[in-house]
Amino acid sequence: MPLAPQRADVPVTIDESRCIDGCTLCVDMCPLDSLAIDESSGKAYMHVDECWYCGPCAARCPTGAVTVNMPYLLR
Repeated sequence: MPLAPQRADVPVTIDESRCIDGCTLCVDMCPLDSLAIDESSGKAYMHVDECWYCGPCAARCPTGAVTVNMPYLLR
């Protein structure tokens, strides 16, 4: 099944143009295993809509490709 390039309604978005092929740093940092690597593109994506908004995935990304879309009430 093809993946949408980016969804705005999920807690974590990945900018595919900045994501390094085969890098798993954000996936490794997620305590909920919400992120995964797409086998066809080698890019990270959020495969389940579950997030604690803890932020290590975004903090660990060396290119800034990961964005945690924190809800307004949690900011």
